[in-house]
Amino acid sequence: MPVTPNYAFEKRQRELAKKKKLEEKKSRKRDAAASMPDTPPPDAAAPGTGSDTDPERTPVTASPPEQPRIYRKRSP
Repeated sequence: MPVTPNYAFEKRQRELAKKKKLEEKKSRKRDAAASMPDTPPPDAAAPGTGSDTDPERTPVTASPPEQPRIYRKRSP
């Protein structure tokens, strides 16, 4: 009698491996976030220093491009 594969076991093993990999990724991200300093970089301007009026630093707020109209043929 041939041996039949246990698909449920194989699926569970894949799920466990995927979960373990995800947990490792989360822990790496957590460690990286913990090692980063909480202070902003020194080249960032402090709020209220008047840098908001600088035209080179003002963000461009362009409207999204207008979508073209789609015309469909009507059936008779």
